[in-house]
Amino acid sequence: MDVESFMGNMEGALKPVKVLTKQKRIAELANRYKGKPLTSLNHYLDEEWIRYAFELTRKDGAVGIDGQTAAEYESNLQVNLKSLLDRIKSGQYKAQPARRVYIPKADGSKRPLGIPTFEDKVAQRAVVLLLEPIYEQDFKDCSFGFRPGKLAHQALEQLQTNIRQGNCKWVIDVDLRRFFDTIDKGKLRTLIAKRVGDGVVRKMINKWLKAGILEDGQLTRSSFGTPQGGVCSPLLANVYLHYALDEWFYDEVLPRLKKRASLIRFCDDFVIAFESYEDCKRVQRVLGLRMARYGLTLHEEKTRLVDFRFKRLRAIAKDHATTFNFLGFTHVWGKSVQGKDVIRQYTAKDRYARAVKAINEWCRINRHMPVEKQHEKLSEKMRGHYAYYGITGNSRRLQWYFNQVRRTWKKWLSRRTRGWTLPWEDFAKLLERYPLPKPRIVHQYQCAKPSETAS
Repeated sequence: MDVESFMGNMEGALKPVKVLTKQKRIAELANRYKGKPLTSLNHYLDEEWIRYAFELTRKDGAVGIDGQTAAEYESNLQVNLKSLLDRIKSGQYKAQPARRVYIPKADGSKRPLGIPTFEDKVAQRAVVLLLEPIYEQDFKDCSFGFRPGKLAHQALEQLQTNIRQGNCKWVIDVDLRRFFDTIDKGKLRTLIAKRVGDGVVRKMINKWLKAGILEDGQLTRSSFGTPQGGVCSPLLANVYLHYALDEWFYDEVLPRLKKRASLIRFCDDFVIAFESYEDCKRVQRVLGLRMARYGLTLHEEKTRLVDFRFKRLRAIAKDHATTFNFLGFTHVWGKSVQGKDVIRQYTAKDRYARAVKAINEWCRINRHMPVEKQHEKLSEKMRGHYAYYGITGNSRRLQWYFNQVRRTWKKWLSRRTRGWTLPWEDFAKLLERYPLPKPRIVHQYQCAKPSETAS
């Protein structure tokens, strides 16, 4: 992303003028000195910068090991921010260990998160604001996750476009095993040093990497991993995969391929599409070796070669998958209303099941809440679901979700009183008074199949 594009994305964020000006200056320097470290960054940090970092920090997130909430920190905000800034400048800032929590994953396992203290979140946000203008000059267009002005649906649309325009028939659907937990901190520090030469900033990052995880009163530190949940973790992850994957693909892989190919990455979730089966197999053979150089491992069961030809005129391997999941959507070939061959993106089964389960659990816990409040919260959750999954061609899945929410709500309203069941007739009257939001398509894009015959 060039300086103009980056600043255009930033201006929409209503930044304070001085912060915006400083970020523009950093972006210009990063663009001028491509591939070289910037040695003077910490002087951009001032009271306005740290105050803006505070404003960007989520106030409703989980608390860290100190138990301090955003409201408590804000009660003496000016003093706290000045103290934080002084400690950063003097080198006396100390990062606290992250608090370990677990959230359920779609496959039934649990994802470990590391929750920093609120002050550490503010400090990390301040550093991210320094680093973003630098790395936005370096990151490739294939990268969409956790970047200014980049969204998941842009990645989905670009994937469709790449497959259509590149006549890509073969896809490597990649899953990295425990990516955030296996990042080599030593390599990460080396990679950061390529563009960040400021000692104060690098020491800040190093303190977060060394802070460790506190779980059940036990502090653990490791040479690997940057905990999910930290404000700076997504950016650090993008930096790691930029060098491990993106640059390698563009600089070494693409020039050696016989035909067209494309990479789409959203943080550690990525797919590579190929026009040629031979090219696809070649990259598949070396991809694991490339990841291993950076301490990363492909999940053997979840990393697959997908036969994504619309018409499989000849079978190359019967065990190849014919669909793939990316960013919560299952990608398949289908028909448009006009009868054209198009790529459909449906809500993935695991994501649908997780969404339905979440609604059921919420209704169970909150069934005694006033109906008006239940309706308000359910409507909010449903609109959020439509906002992400409301994509062209996914209407049926949205309708399934709507119907399931309606049935679930009735079920738990019927259990508010022992021995009583809410009749459907009465529930229909309730819905007239408290109508649930109907499914709607929010993202309208669709790519037709190229004119060339898939073979």
